[in-house]
Amino acid sequence: MRERLIQLESNLGMLERLRDAKYSADQGEVSGRAWAIRYGLIESIQIVIDTACAIVNRHNLGVAKTYADCLKRLAEAGYLDKSLAGVLVRIVGLRNLLIHEYAIIDDARVEAAVDDLSPFREYAKAAVAAL
Repeated sequence: MRERLIQLESNLGMLERLRDAKYSADQGEVSGRAWAIRYGLIESIQIVIDTACAIVNRHNLGVAKTYADCLKRLAEAGYLDKSLAGVLVRIVGLRNLLIHEYAIIDDARVEAAVDDLSPFREYAKAAVAAL
């Protein structure tokens, strides 16, 4: 699980570099940069989901019915700040949009998601402490 969290930190570094690069969409098509940001977010969010659910299982916090439920259970057990859990639940919702509604994603929303990657880093710290 630690290797997944190391991968998360690597992903966040790449997302920061992409965030800071100049945006250039061509006639409404998704640019390579926007596509990379989408993929980086999907992978990073999936790491949060996978590790959160693994921690729930490791600490016998019950059976989570949804990905968001894993985060909520961690908050209820004190492994994760409740406010951070709420932010991460919304981020999981973004992942669902990116995967299932990718053709109609508002890239401004995606850009907003990479403007502040601190919830991912806060989660990683909490996850390491929960191991």
